[in-house]
Amino acid sequence: MGVATSQQISKYYDLYRSIDVTFTKEVIRATGLGTQQVYLKCIGETWPCVIHSSSFEGAKVIVNAKSGLYARIQQANNLVSLRYSFKISDKTDPLMFFVSGRVLGFSPYGGSSDMAMLTMQFTQRPPDDLIEIMGRLLDANMNSTKRREERILLTPEALRKLQIISKETAIFIQGVPRRCILRDISFSGAKIIMIGVAKFLMDKTAALRIDFEDPREAILLKGRIVRSEDVEGRKDLVALALHYEETQVPMNYKMRINDFLSQVRADSRANPSTEQNETANK
Repeated sequence: MGVATSQQISKYYDLYRSIDVTFTKEVIRATGLGTQQVYLKCIGETWPCVIHSSSFEGAKVIVNAKSGLYARIQQANNLVSLRYSFKISDKTDPLMFFVSGRVLGFSPYGGSSDMAMLTMQFTQRPPDDLIEIMGRLLDANMNSTKRREERILLTPEALRKLQIISKETAIFIQGVPRRCILRDISFSGAKIIMIGVAKFLMDKTAALRIDFEDPREAILLKGRIVRSEDVEGRKDLVALALHYEETQVPMNYKMRINDFLSQVRADSRANPSTEQNETANK
């Protein structure tokens, strides 16, 4: 996780403060939420819980309805604290903090009398760490639509900033692995160069693998080959445009692309030629 400036954190808070993020498996993986270290605290006692969703103004958590938590919350005048825990890629220990809130109510969950959904409203602005972690995700999700056509030219500098291990990678065309070279990428697609004949590759389903560092992960991007171009001076090579399947683009990929574009935009304020050199419109 990069270090966000106070200005970025304020922007995240102002833009996204009331938006609820549901903690699906993908969101848990992208944010690094440590589900086993999350709990509610009330008058000195702790209760395990599952965070269902959270905004910067409140959260919904799933609790055991028969644990005695209800009575304890009533004793505390509905005041509780929710502990968040996140695994940060470059840190050994997890990032943990409490957010204080007031319980607004309970409702049955999943048709079970044993489980309940607890809704809490934060009584103060949450820590900057929570705003940064969730703000990065929300910002990436918004910009994946707003800036979807901005291509990132994969220069050595761009590769370093994106933490892509190598331009040489693999694309699986209808399940068959083929070696290729990355040329540019965006929220919505990629351009690659490989050995092949365009007419036999057009409109084929494909999955592009990109290997990243910090954290080390291989991201698979599914889509369809929609366009081809000749490679000057190389009749054996073809340049192919892959358009991603929009609903299957991993959140981790969106966040990496958005972090890069945000960094380029910040750098361009100091050097106006930077953004033009590192990105282009399709």
